[in-house]
Amino acid sequence: MSKTETGLGRDQEDLGAAGSRLSTAPQEETSTPPSLGVVGWVRWFWRQLTSMRVALLLLLLLSLAAIPGSLIPQTGADASKVEDFRAAHRTLAPVYDKLGLFHVYSSVWFSAIYILLFVSLIGCIVPRTWQFAGQLRGRPPGAPQRLTRLPAYTTWRTQADPEQVREAALALLKKRRFRAHLAGDAVAAEKGYLRELGNLVFHIALIVLLVAFASGQLYKADGTKLVVEGDGFSNALPMYDDFKSGSLFRNDDLVPFSFDLKDFKGTYELSGPNKGTPRTFEAKIRYSEGAYGEDRTTTVKVNQPLEIDDAKVYLVSHGYAPVITVRDGKGKVVYQDAVPLLPLDGNVTSNGVVKVMDGYRDAKGKKEQLGIKAFLLPTYGGTGTEIASSFPALLNPVLNLEPYHGDLGIDSGLPQSVYQLDKSHMKDYKDAKGAQLRKNLRPGETMKLPNGAGTVTFEKNVKEWAGFEIVQEPGSGWALGGALAAIFGLAASLFIQRRRVWVRAVRGADGVTVVEMAGLGRSESAKVPEELGDLAAILYDRAPGAPGPDDAPDHASESPAVPAEGAEK
Repeated sequence: MSKTETGLGRDQEDLGAAGSRLSTAPQEETSTPPSLGVVGWVRWFWRQLTSMRVALLLLLLLSLAAIPGSLIPQTGADASKVEDFRAAHRTLAPVYDKLGLFHVYSSVWFSAIYILLFVSLIGCIVPRTWQFAGQLRGRPPGAPQRLTRLPAYTTWRTQADPEQVREAALALLKKRRFRAHLAGDAVAAEKGYLRELGNLVFHIALIVLLVAFASGQLYKADGTKLVVEGDGFSNALPMYDDFKSGSLFRNDDLVPFSFDLKDFKGTYELSGPNKGTPRTFEAKIRYSEGAYGEDRTTTVKVNQPLEIDDAKVYLVSHGYAPVITVRDGKGKVVYQDAVPLLPLDGNVTSNGVVKVMDGYRDAKGKKEQLGIKAFLLPTYGGTGTEIASSFPALLNPVLNLEPYHGDLGIDSGLPQSVYQLDKSHMKDYKDAKGAQLRKNLRPGETMKLPNGAGTVTFEKNVKEWAGFEIVQEPGSGWALGGALAAIFGLAASLFIQRRRVWVRAVRGADGVTVVEMAGLGRSESAKVPEELGDLAAILYDRAPGAPGPDDAPDHASESPAVPAEGAEK
């Protein structure tokens, strides 16, 4: 190869290198970007989690996640409805079980959203709180060099000294609850700090609500008790008909109290299109707090519970308890008690079971057990053995009885409801025509069992019972306080506007003081021009205008005009 060719090749290589250095085209990266590492990824995840965008997204997600809990039966609220749902939806039920939809509020995925939202809110609030505290310790910033650039601006000339104008402006702004101070040749003022405070209070209130909700679920107790007139209740676990509590609740946490149901009264509409509609339900009780508390009398009404410390006693249901007496074949009283019956409809048609387990013997002395199905009709309007009530009050009570004899299955050890009768080992009684014995009784009447087996009497005394729900939620007060604080905090953050005002007063070349006022809103909805106009009018009265070199004397006292927001001066 010749030297000429070699030199030409080198020149071309130099030109190519120079061209690559001068080119604006992107160069291919020859080295891989540095990895974030574990610490970098943790920092990135924390910044994303503590952003306000993610906090709002988690709050929305929590609201959506709570929807299945209100549409699908929950085990903690009503286990029987869950079992009915399983029986009716055999395909969906296993899927719901795997997703935890029968216990939404205690599921892993709901708890994860809950905890992430809790951490996100704390991560948002802490730095903003420190920033707000720094703003409170600081002072409003000084006036910009050119106030004419601000959206609200006015100016005028006055014979007053600059110091007098600034002192008057400082006093005026402080009187209007501005944070104001002298900054050089101007007065700097700011107002509306409660807007940011309301924002912080709103987010802190959300955390309080989350904590109150969590503590309420962990330490709550909720039980029901049916009490017949004349009977009582003591707040101990064995006294409840049904009881459920949080995972951290202990039996010792029950508030000690007791009460007796002295009288129950219910009234209904007697006529008109709303006939039979309940008007009032009132339960008169006598209660005492603690083991040796003084007896007190009060009336518990619907939505007006009895409150004792953290416990509330609600009136939730009512019904009738007819007094029934059962005698055996020899006339011996083997059962006499008020039997609570459960309502079936709006007219309080009620049913239940009388179970005579011990002491009964038939006419031949044979030991047996009796089971009697009972239907109470508070206002009987039919004939024969028809089971129908036309009104919920006790206007014409009739008790329909259907007796059985045999083995109730009590000795088997299996639990059974006191309101249902297991007839698998029972036989019905027959009347004279060979049909199943069934009879309607009015108060004071007696039904005779066949072959001298005994009698069943519907006593004239029909008692009433009241169903109470005893709720103990330690975090309810905090939840109420958090909800109120959230409402007021949100209102403050929406309606309070943060704005700044500056008043500059300097002496001009002709010896006349030039006053400039300007305002700036920190939000678009702030009505800064209107407020600045009011302030300027007041300050103008204290430092009236002076005629300019070309002004006529009759224009010397005109007040300054403030342009609309966004206008240029």
